[in-house]
Amino acid sequence: MIEFFSIPMLVIVATFFMAGLVKGVTGMGLPTLSMGVLGAFMSPVIAASLLIIPSFVTNVWQLLSGPSLGILIRRLWLMMVCILLGTLAGTWLLTHANTAWTTTALGSALVIYALHGLFARPLSIAAHLEGILSPIIGAITGIISGSTGVFVIPAVPYLQALGLQKDDLIQALGLSFTISTIALAAGLTMGGQFNAGDLTLSTLAIIPALLGMKVGTLIRARISILTFRRWFLIFLGLLGLELISRMIR
Repeated sequence: MIEFFSIPMLVIVATFFMAGLVKGVTGMGLPTLSMGVLGAFMSPVIAASLLIIPSFVTNVWQLLSGPSLGILIRRLWLMMVCILLGTLAGTWLLTHANTAWTTTALGSALVIYALHGLFARPLSIAAHLEGILSPIIGAITGIISGSTGVFVIPAVPYLQALGLQKDDLIQALGLSFTISTIALAAGLTMGGQFNAGDLTLSTLAIIPALLGMKVGTLIRARISILTFRRWFLIFLGLLGLELISRMIR
């Protein structure tokens, strides 16, 4: 159990504030940044337990912010089912695998996400391929989400490639992240890694996360989102490399 007013608690508060700020500016990044930073101070399974409630609250908020929820559910339901099942399977790896391997997996996921965001060209998925690719992308996303706590790969680039309108894309991301969070919580609970103490800390983490989101929305109107996102991705990439290097040392 992490004590209040301890250095780990200060790290948690600062991490969720910054993660909320990033989400306020870019519409994503809270679980990714939280797992990356907290993974440098504690095991990935503990970090994943802490992000459950802030991730759920902010993603449901994002999910309910648009007008097309019913349409998106009908279109993406098979992908969501596969994310759910894949996350449950991946969480088993997170709760049973060696901590060094899960830390390396988290670092690798951060590096891949950063490199894709910095250098990959936007993709476009033909409509006739969506029925084939959606369950595959969902399953891969779920396994990565469950085993690392990072929800974005490859769901985010795939959803961006579907040609959704801006508001629909934000809502679709909220749907994907919400399903991932629920499945991660279920998997951690079944693995005995999400208890009352984790729930309390995770609930308290909502406060700095929402404050960060509020600040982020104010910043968004005053800076270039592209510049902010570029430096955010560089930071995540360097953080991922540091986590991977632990396996070598």
